Amino acid sequence: MTKCHIAYLACTAALIGAGLGAAPPVVADQMTHVVFPGESIQQVVDAAEPGDTVLLTPGTYRESVKVSTPGLTLRGMGRGTVIQPATKKAANSCAEGGNGICVVGTKDKNVKGVTVASLTVTGFARTGVFAMATDGLTVRNVTAVKNGVWGIAQERSVRGVFRKNTARDNGDAGLFLANAIKAEEGAADTEGTVVARNRLEGNRIGITVRRLRNLTVADNHITGNCAGVFVVGDENKPKAGALTVRDNRIARNNKSCPKSSRLDALQGSGIVLTGAEDTLVTGNRVTDNAGNSSMSGGIVLFKSFVGTTSERNRITDNVLQGNTPADLVNTDTGEGNTFEGNSCRASQPAGLCS
Repeated sequence: MTKCHIAYLACTAALIGAGLGAAPPVVADQMTHVVFPGESIQQVVDAAEPGDTVLLTPGTYRESVKVSTPGLTLRGMGRGTVIQPATKKAANSCAEGGNGICVVGTKDKNVKGVTVASLTVTGFARTGVFAMATDGLTVRNVTAVKNGVWGIAQERSVRGVFRKNTARDNGDAGLFLANAIKAEEGAADTEGTVVARNRLEGNRIGITVRRLRNLTVADNHITGNCAGVFVVGDENKPKAGALTVRDNRIARNNKSCPKSSRLDALQGSGIVLTGAEDTLVTGNRVTDNAGNSSMSGGIVLFKSFVGTTSERNRITDNVLQGNTPADLVNTDTGEGNTFEGNSCRASQPAGLCS
């Protein structure tokens, strides 16, 4: 099962070599457990202590993994470490839910400080990496491909970091962050969650931020989706917003997606704010997003589908070109929305470009 459970220095050094560089100092009461293809990741995770690392060597693992141990690191050795659905009947609640890796706390207590890194999750019916009730979760260098709903998703969580991941060809959003997936509630404070330097391609939506506050979406590359970034609010209180969307490259999100139970048909949307307040959209480069849907355009302010307006949002210092029907689109009737310093050629209504 864990052939390197005790002999960490000798065995891990032999496996990793120069591939991961020099290992950091090892805390005496922390262990690295090395797993090989054909062995059970879940058994090793269940046996690990808080602060331990479970290191997955390259190869294919056919199972779902549930993590509830605080401070645990589940790490592969790059894209060649692949987690796919099991060929047998689901063995745990993560698999039963159609998910690949689940990081889950409880109703009363968030699981803290878990890291998932440097691996591929693909082919799951629902989500590649799913998190709920977490505090300080880090997901980095994960490739989430061709999962049925979301590539990487999180709800009811705070202080998350999603960095340098690739989410491609997933059924809904590449990255999906929400207050609660099933419940109708006001927006939740994420206490500074960061979504940065990810690559989102070929999904329905690149990044969805739903009913959240105090979150940053920055320096992401988003292309080939039906829509790039969606900030979604509604009539619940507090309202979604107090977010920053900055310095992203959002190009050619022109895939066509049919209407769903929650949204109109999508095509050619760069950044959409609907039912949000006090959000800063700045420094983004938004190009060649073209479509004929109600939310098509470079940066779009759109009244939510339950009639909630967007208010006091600032759209500043973005570079936009080649977006259709316009680079900037404001069909919202909310108060206090401002457009300043944006480099673009066409807007609806006219006069929003500098």
